[in-house]
Amino acid sequence: GVRRVSWRADAPATLVWAEAQDGGDPARDTKVRDAVLTQAAPFDRPPQTLAQLGSRYAGIHWGRGDLALLNESWWKSRTVKQWRIAPDHPETEPQLLVERSSQDRYNDPGRPGMVRDVNGRGRLQTSADGRSIFLYGQGASPEGDRPFVDRFDLDSRQTTRLFHSQAPGYAVPQALLDQEGTSLLLTRESPDEPANYYVQSLTDAAAAPRALTAFTHPLPQLRGVSKEQIRYKRNDGVDLTATLMLPPGYNAKKDGPLPLLMWAYPGEFKTAAAASQVTDSPYRFNAVGYWGPQAFLATGYAVLVSPSMPIIGEGDKEPNDTYLPQLIANAEAAVEEVVRRGVTDRDHIAIGGHSYGAFMTANLLAHTRLFKAGIARSGAYNRSLTPFGFQAEERNYWQAQPVYLAMSPFNYAGNIKDPILFIHGEDDNNSGTFPMQSERMFSAVKGLGGTSRLVMLPNESHHYRARESIMTMLAESERWLESTIGPGQPIKKK
Repeated sequence: GVRRVSWRADAPATLVWAEAQDGGDPARDTKVRDAVLTQAAPFDRPPQTLAQLGSRYAGIHWGRGDLALLNESWWKSRTVKQWRIAPDHPETEPQLLVERSSQDRYNDPGRPGMVRDVNGRGRLQTSADGRSIFLYGQGASPEGDRPFVDRFDLDSRQTTRLFHSQAPGYAVPQALLDQEGTSLLLTRESPDEPANYYVQSLTDAAAAPRALTAFTHPLPQLRGVSKEQIRYKRNDGVDLTATLMLPPGYNAKKDGPLPLLMWAYPGEFKTAAAASQVTDSPYRFNAVGYWGPQAFLATGYAVLVSPSMPIIGEGDKEPNDTYLPQLIANAEAAVEEVVRRGVTDRDHIAIGGHSYGAFMTANLLAHTRLFKAGIARSGAYNRSLTPFGFQAEERNYWQAQPVYLAMSPFNYAGNIKDPILFIHGEDDNNSGTFPMQSERMFSAVKGLGGTSRLVMLPNESHHYRARESIMTMLAESERWLESTIGPGQPIKKK
């Protein structure tokens, strides 16, 4: 049927949409998966076919009658493609500009720059001669993200780098301020300095950036937090990444180990190479919010932020067929690394996560004794209650029943011997995480002799909004950590 209906940005009153040519069935063998159609007002003529695609339509960046960038993607293989098309000249052969894995961050060419036209619509930002566009990228690399801006010549397909963030700072291009790309609006930040806006000349290397803002540190008492992007290996050789953050003034050699909270979220990958790529940057501002684990730095805990939890399914293999052994291997590697560094010990580590991270937390407590406590927020624990797929799992319960059963920590609630805190919004309307999931999981753990606590937040959905709810969430989490892995201070030897 008709989907992704939008207006063409560079033409008056012209609708654009996609229609599946395979009946919406990815298993059907066909060369054309989607057709992209247009129809101009007054809509009394038949629609015109703009493109026929071998995978799913993923949107268009509009420029002008002879220039638009059309995107398509295929979830199963994680393949993305970008074509240059001439929407006013359908007889012109499309040109393939990009074909890569969506998970290959190192080779991401960047997103096209857009500007608002006189009608307020977003259109491709082009050079004065119309022959080039500009690409903004995160610049992922083994050293971390280093954002950039490139000029891309549409005819020669050659790129010219206009700006590249340099260590030991983190600069993010926001917008080129002229058609020739000679002046750039950007933000700069560092671990102890929040992002501020600057104007940077791209033609005069000696010119200092001109400051536009002077935002100060919102939490000066946390200035001096130690942050390090750490690398370590899983037992099968997959490279993993995490961000280790330590309270201000802490010295592992002098002070000894601290209790540590690990906060994570699993992700599915098609290749070990993609799973091993470094994410984020060690030079970003140490922002401390209520949603992740960083708030507990203020009470003296060490935190491990976003340790890699890749679940890999190479080729035709399904990642979730080996979910548990891979998840456990990821967690073991993270624990080994923080213990090796001397920042904590094995008896004072907690694991936590939100949504799919809560699901991960319950599974790790059900199948390992790596952690002394868990915090599981707004999770799902019985996969038979999400029978038509979950997260990146496309198979339904009846097609992959053993996988659904093995991945459900509810089925292993009796194995959870370490304390687990469940927090859930009472009105969670996310289809995979209805409140019943936490209520039933709590009852199962408690009924089978485990230590658990359930906190239901009134009038809250999947993400909590009210000040009272957020303060309750933080207070309950802090009390849970204090009662299980101890207060946020160096661990006293027994």
